[in-house]
Parts: sequence; structure tokens; C-alpha cells
Amino acid sequence: MTSDAVRRVQSGSPWEESFGFARAVAAGDRVLVAGTTSFKGHVLYGEGDPYEQAKVAFTGALEAIAEFGLGVESVVRTRMYLSHQRDVDEVARAHKDLFDSVRPVSTLVVVEGFVDPRILVEVEIEAFRGR
Repeated sequence: MTSDAVRRVQSGSPWEESFGFARAVAAGDRVLVAGTTSFKGHVLYGEGDPYEQAKVAFTGALEAIAEFGLGVESVVRTRMYLSHQRDVDEVARAHKDLFDSVRPVSTLVVVEGFVDPRILVEVEIEAFRGR
């Protein structure tokens, strides 16, 4: 695969610059979206609300694949990382609201915590842009 076959987009997250990563990378038929939270710039949306944080995070991830002309119908995998098991039902509800019609494969795990303790959920998506 040549370097021309790989394209990257940024979202403006402060962590992208300080860590040195792209929000999304398209390589061949796949578009991979990095871990996405409900931060927009330096503002956390949905503080204390796992449903809202999941919706905002997934919306941010979907905005990243939109840069490649893709929508929710292209999503084939989702991953959800939660800081509290108590939030599983609310995050699952947000996931279903967004992805019920396409039913991607999915993983949900509970982790020790995140860079900012107010973050309750972080998500990743993968999309397919083949024929």
C-alpha cells in the first residue's frame, strides 16, 4: 500500500496534538477512528451522564468518517470503554439509538479510568468503504 492510499483527518482535540495521533485514518477499504470522548475542544459535554457522553462521543466518531464520505451505514465495528459498570445500560441504549439499523460487531469493556476523571465513556469505530 503506497502512502497515497492512506489519508488522515484531525478533529482538533487537544490530545491529538500532544500525543501525536490522527482522529481517523483511511487505509484501503477501512477507516479507523481513534478513541473518542465527549470532549469538544476543552469542553466536556454530558458531564455525569453516560448516555449523553456516549451519544456525543459516537457523533464525534461519525463526524470523522463523514470526512471520507461515509455514514453510519458504513460502520462495521464499535468499541466502548466505560469507567463504571453501572453505566452499561445507558451506554448500550445510546449505542442502540445510533447503530440499531446497521448492527456492527461490538465490544464493551470496563476500564480503570481515563485521562480526565470526568470522562465516563470512550468509543472507537471502524468503517468499511469498499464496494
